[in-house]
Amino acid sequence: MEPYIELQHVSKKFGEDTVLYDINVSMERGKVYGFSGNNGSGKTVLMKCICGFLPVTEGSIRVAGKWIGKEIDFPESIGVIIETPGFLTNLTGMRNLEILAGLRNCITKEQIRIAIGKAGLDPYLKKSVSKYSLGMRQRLGIAQAIMEDPEFLILDEPFNGLDKHGVNDIRALLLDLKKQGKTIILASHNSEDIRILCDRVYEMDGGRMRML
Repeated sequence: MEPYIELQHVSKKFGEDTVLYDINVSMERGKVYGFSGNNGSGKTVLMKCICGFLPVTEGSIRVAGKWIGKEIDFPESIGVIIETPGFLTNLTGMRNLEILAGLRNCITKEQIRIAIGKAGLDPYLKKSVSKYSLGMRQRLGIAQAIMEDPEFLILDEPFNGLDKHGVNDIRALLLDLKKQGKTIILASHNSEDIRILCDRVYEMDGGRMRML
């Protein structure tokens, strides 16, 4: 069976600095893959390369049978959280997601409300995002990532800012998405998140990857 995600000899440089070294990995559809490693290990740069936000310096990345940066700019069915989600803080969470959904115009307001509810927020909340806690903003970011029902999710530290209850909620949501056959790449500093959620774990260290 053809891998869902395939990285072939991927390296990334910023000027003279190499941040990813000759990464080769294949990932199957419908599984959860964990990326662990300290800050500066290359996790976030690698995720940005996989989703097309950064071009690779050497090598190739294929997602769902198409080469990123060659056949397509970005994977065709993807939801992403990388770094802190950015929102228009004077608007409600619902209005923010309506604006983002309008870029592709492929889902209804009801589908947006369902996604917000799945992430543990009230879609009818009239509070502006400026008054959201860090955990609420993170939940809204997760709602944004899942609202168009993508087949592939890249989630960089999705539990940031969440309390214990929020962590349990989002773990349950991700396990449900896995049951639906979604492919998920997840970076977390928490070994418990990795243990509970991931089928396979890769450690990043100094821009190099190894399977644990």
